[in-house]
Amino acid sequence: MEISRKSAFKVLNPNNIWVPILVGLGIVFLLFYFDESITADNLKLIFDAKFSSILVAILVLLARDAGYAYRIRTLTDQKLSWKRSIVVIILWEFASAVTPSVVGGTAVAVFILTYEGINFGKSLAYVMLTAILDNLFFVVAAPVVMLLTNGVIFPKVATFDLQIGSSLQFFFFVSYGLIAIYTLVMSYGLFVKPRAFKWFLLKVTAIKFLRKWRVKANQYGDEIMIASIEIKGKLAAYWIKISLATLFIWCARYLMLNSLVSAYTEITVPEHMVIFSRQIIMWIVMLISPTPGSSGTAEFFFNQFFNEYLGNYTFVSSIFWRLMSYYPYLLLGAIFLPRWIRSKFFKK
Repeated sequence: MEISRKSAFKVLNPNNIWVPILVGLGIVFLLFYFDESITADNLKLIFDAKFSSILVAILVLLARDAGYAYRIRTLTDQKLSWKRSIVVIILWEFASAVTPSVVGGTAVAVFILTYEGINFGKSLAYVMLTAILDNLFFVVAAPVVMLLTNGVIFPKVATFDLQIGSSLQFFFFVSYGLIAIYTLVMSYGLFVKPRAFKWFLLKVTAIKFLRKWRVKANQYGDEIMIASIEIKGKLAAYWIKISLATLFIWCARYLMLNSLVSAYTEITVPEHMVIFSRQIIMWIVMLISPTPGSSGTAEFFFNQFFNEYLGNYTFVSSIFWRLMSYYPYLLLGAIFLPRWIRSKFFKK
């Protein structure tokens, strides 16, 4: 895991906010241009939202961020204050927002925690642990919601070629399979047999056409062993707290969109459940997006998954959704990042 200053600052650069913004605006423009159902009058529909539902969406979003801060404090055994925890989360979210979803901001998160006074081994363990917990949520939640929604979890595609509907299912199962395998392997290496995991990596990279990755495999194996040592001996209460915090974080993230949808249209309790469930499926599909923070990809898939509930409000809702859940972290990161760098690297 590369965490040198040079590689970290390539990600932690306020100028990086322009790439996802331009990509997102580009996709929005294409949707506006090619979808005949989207007109200039549709943009005025954004003012039809119920204020009470928007307020609930904002409160749920703030609760999610509080959950993130609580989880990182619990993970670090309260080594970070609430203020420092919030700063870490903002910078971590910024790193995730300016890197492709398939890459994420994990290496940068280790860098940030290290310079917050957490030693390298513990920082590595905490970041790996959050990755496993987040992925485990998807691995468990996806089959559960598929059962509870009786097969209506994938959208009925009407505005595009019907092949897109089957493509969504294909992307979902590919992404889900990769997440499940990654989570299983990481969990085995971190919790069960870290030394055996390293041995396996070295054996695999001993194959001729994989030898160029042997050095990286050795480094990654060492990191797993270091992280495994750091999380041993934790009490049951520790695991319960961070597991419940992870569940709360993701539920709050999805309930924000439920509140946003209800701001534009009346939906029943079963429909609320389907909308909540579809977000899990959509998020898994978005995890293999090559764009920074799934910019553009998120707007496109939003239209596919929620058009049947929002109708003419789909386009403005997708913009509102991203303005609330994504772009604030780009802005906050650009504000907090220079201050954090000055305090950690240029303070006398």
